Amino acid sequence: MTLSNEWYNTELENSELETLHRSPTVEYSFYNAVRSGDMEAVIKNCSEDEFIRLEGTGVLSRNALTNIKYHFVVTTAMLTRYCIDGGLEPEQAYRLSDFYILKMDSCKTIRQVADLHHEMAKDFTGKMILQKKSSILSKPVMQCVDYIYSHIKERITIQVLADHTGLSTNYLSRIFKQNLGVSVSDYIREQKIEKATHLLRYSNKSIVDIANYLAFSSQSHFIQTFENFTGLTPKKYRDKYYKNMW
Repeated sequence: MTLSNEWYNTELENSELETLHRSPTVEYSFYNAVRSGDMEAVIKNCSEDEFIRLEGTGVLSRNALTNIKYHFVVTTAMLTRYCIDGGLEPEQAYRLSDFYILKMDSCKTIRQVADLHHEMAKDFTGKMILQKKSSILSKPVMQCVDYIYSHIKERITIQVLADHTGLSTNYLSRIFKQNLGVSVSDYIREQKIEKATHLLRYSNKSIVDIANYLAFSSQSHFIQTFENFTGLTPKKYRDKYYKNMW
């Protein structure tokens, strides 16, 4: 049977069964909520498990787990493009997309895929909230934010950022604090710890490897900084969240 004949038979079968795809309005509303940084709406959608309510969404695979994984990829791709359209830096959006799709590939149950979907959606939403805040940042501060994101694995100092922007360290420190409400050093630590939480949840890297990966001066310095920001040691954080996810 040719593909065209097979498609005709499938279309005929769907017509007889009155199988219809639901209106895309619900999906568009979700995508727009993420793009606009509406965390409340996104959390509500996730808490109601809208993602795994597949009535009217189309069958992409006869295998239930594979089917939900395909839908995950579609949703991630759509959110990536919606967020780029909303102003998220493309490279950051694509890296986030790649990260979650690779994690999804190792999921063994529909529940795991759904939970990862919720984490992914909230992560994109959080990035859009930060993006909207950054839209009012001065150009030098935005350059610093982009540099910190792209060089998170390196040791970053105020002098490095001053050289990058062509400003004095004193002036850069002042406008950075005025724009973001935190010092340069605190912001760098905050971003490194955020990256560390992802590595603890979604990777098998050891704590010492994570400390080295993020260019902390020592494992003890990493542990102390992590606990100051999260209230938990890296080990307790991993025990609490990594096991719950997988």
